[in-house]
Amino acid sequence: MPSSSTWEKQASKCTQHYSETQNIKQGRTFPTHPYFSIQLGAGQLSLYNILKAYSLLDPEVGYCQGLSFVAGVLLLHMSEEDAFHMLKFLMCNMGLRKQYRPDMIILQIQMYQLSRLLHDYHRELYTHLEQYEIGPSLYAAPWFLTAFASHFPLGFVARVFDMLFLQGSEVIFKVALSLLGSHKPLILQHDNLESIVEFIKTTLPNLGLVQMEKTINQVFEMDISKQLQAYEVEYHVLQDELLDGPSTLSQSQRVAHLEKTNGSLRQQNLDLLEELQVAHAKIRWLETRVEGLVSQETELHLEVKTLQQERAELLQTVCNLRALHSSLDINSPCPALENLTNTSTNQ
Repeated sequence: MPSSSTWEKQASKCTQHYSETQNIKQGRTFPTHPYFSIQLGAGQLSLYNILKAYSLLDPEVGYCQGLSFVAGVLLLHMSEEDAFHMLKFLMCNMGLRKQYRPDMIILQIQMYQLSRLLHDYHRELYTHLEQYEIGPSLYAAPWFLTAFASHFPLGFVARVFDMLFLQGSEVIFKVALSLLGSHKPLILQHDNLESIVEFIKTTLPNLGLVQMEKTINQVFEMDISKQLQAYEVEYHVLQDELLDGPSTLSQSQRVAHLEKTNGSLRQQNLDLLEELQVAHAKIRWLETRVEGLVSQETELHLEVKTLQQERAELLQTVCNLRALHSSLDINSPCPALENLTNTSTNQ
């Protein structure tokens, strides 16, 4: 398990990396794709409209470069209005907005969780990366902030988005684990920080169809939800230990640290409240859906009962016609009557 000092260093790198991505201009979103490559073209204008609308809806998150890739992928598959609603669903209902907040605490936790998962699932690779002080923040932050859209083929990204809508942000951890694990032999061949990071950033994303399918299949087989919860708690425990341990901080610095931690805890409480509200809303929707289905079932039962009554009346009519036919002693058969009789007999 990484030490507290190591993790602090990695968290600092993660924050620095994100600050750099904030300076990237909107024109850098899918610059080679025909839909977005034309300056002030339809693609760029639609992208601007969506990001502007979301920044007004959610001032705390506002605009950040990673979000433009997520919105861009949605725009490639639907109208501008639908893309906005789907972006809002991903951010608010699926919980992605937490990782885009200015304090970046959630992203730091995610980097720690990914590091611990690597330790559990791919110990040899984890040790190799630790040897060169390569934490997930050096290569995986864009994966989380753009849902793999900034570096990977759009066909693969579309599959990731499908799973993201189905399973939530946990999918990004699963895809990252699968990709790193499948490329482990190649990563282990590199023996310095620069070449390892360069390989993960540039070579690893060039996936073939076979590798894509393998990754998708592995994602559906993995279940890491309990581990993610445990590692989030572990992260906070490590932060508390850092705060409680021997420190050279002055009184004012310690107070500032306590205030920051307190603010973080308040934000966590707000996040939990938000998740609870989303869960309650989903429960209410499901209850309404169940009521609708019960109502439909009742209507169908009544309709079936009515049809059964009509059938019984028709059968009685057939019997009456047979009796009338016999009483009149008609030798030539009536085709229409024969057909109706055969139908009632088959039923």
